[in-house]
Amino acid sequence: MAAQYVEHVEMSGHIVDSLLLPKVLDAILARGGRYQILEFRLGERQDDPSYARLEIRADQPEQLETILAEIHQHGAEPIHKEDCRLECADMDGAFPDGFYCTTNFRTQVRMQGEWIDVEDQEMDCGIVVDREGGAARCVPMASVRKGDWVVVGRRGVRVFPPESESRRRDLFEFMASPISSERPKSASIREIAQMIKRTKEGKEKILAVLGPAVVHTGGAELVAWMIREGYIDVLFAGNALATHDMEQAFYGTSLGVSLDRGLPTAEGHEHHLRTINTIRRLGGIRQAVALGKLRSGIMYECVIRNIPFVLAGSIRDDGPLPEVITDTLRAQDAMREHIPGVGFCLMIATTLHSVAVGNLLPAWVKVACVDINPATVTKLMDRGTTQTVGIVSDAEPFLRLLVAELKGDREAAAGQAERLAFGRSSCPTHS
Repeated sequence: MAAQYVEHVEMSGHIVDSLLLPKVLDAILARGGRYQILEFRLGERQDDPSYARLEIRADQPEQLETILAEIHQHGAEPIHKEDCRLECADMDGAFPDGFYCTTNFRTQVRMQGEWIDVEDQEMDCGIVVDREGGAARCVPMASVRKGDWVVVGRRGVRVFPPESESRRRDLFEFMASPISSERPKSASIREIAQMIKRTKEGKEKILAVLGPAVVHTGGAELVAWMIREGYIDVLFAGNALATHDMEQAFYGTSLGVSLDRGLPTAEGHEHHLRTINTIRRLGGIRQAVALGKLRSGIMYECVIRNIPFVLAGSIRDDGPLPEVITDTLRAQDAMREHIPGVGFCLMIATTLHSVAVGNLLPAWVKVACVDINPATVTKLMDRGTTQTVGIVSDAEPFLRLLVAELKGDREAAAGQAERLAFGRSSCPTHS
């Protein structure tokens, strides 16, 4: 049967070297559609944009809609522009049927013939529009309220996929290659250090997402140095990171193991619980610092230097510490408050928090994920945080080399890189 349903779409930008055009053509064929390239203009120079106009045909309207929805994510837009369609939310905590589901790519909606940027860009949200103010923003499902105007369908919505990794000239060219423990780490960590410095020079924030293995492997003082030197502006973690950091400050142990001798201590298995109990009796981490009880470590540096931190709880937490947010929706909202202005995110040794925070970040925030388990980085990228660089390493060796690079101590960095090449710790990563 001849194809009856037709739509004309166009694409512009770096659609060839970013492989966006081939992805669109493959998607059309994979869904049983047909295409004809009606117009194609290739940019003459590397920085020049290209343009393509396509005719898409399908046998059924549902088939055509499926194709258009898929290629929309790659920047293919209908030729005939329309304003976005709005429906009023009829209840709290749920969007109208057919709501537009966002990506982490930069997005615009068309209102009264003008394209406006969508604020608070985040994947897996809806778009709520202020019709009077002419503004639009991403809103998570749980936060939508009855009476909000929600974008429905994909008409009047356009996305801007990130430029090709092949066009970049920094470490993030590595994103297209598989995660491997054999990849040279010294060059990768040197580039991360340079990215951190460039982020600071650009007046953007650096977000650290840390797991307790940072403390278990002996890296807490290295993180504390980064905070003191202004290389960390926001900290996201869980109950465990804060607990074991303060356990080290109080007892010199982490999970009851002496960080100086590497041996279990007498009754050390109680240290983390006694640490939590002490902090709860004092009223919280900030009170412990104010009273002079907590005098070192990551949490101490955050308090005395006014570095905001969000501690998100989990079902397995001991205590927890007073600052831990046990309501997951409240924890997400607390994190969202600190996302604006973040230019670089460093994730170390925490699978669950890395994936959770990755889901909150817009695609233009570069991410470095460090873990002893390659599957952690793969999982993060599979869930949509494709702007991620992965380094397979334990926490302390990575941090020691990173700090040496930030200090400009190339001799120390070279020595640490050699140690990384010949072995790595087997300390488990905890979320």
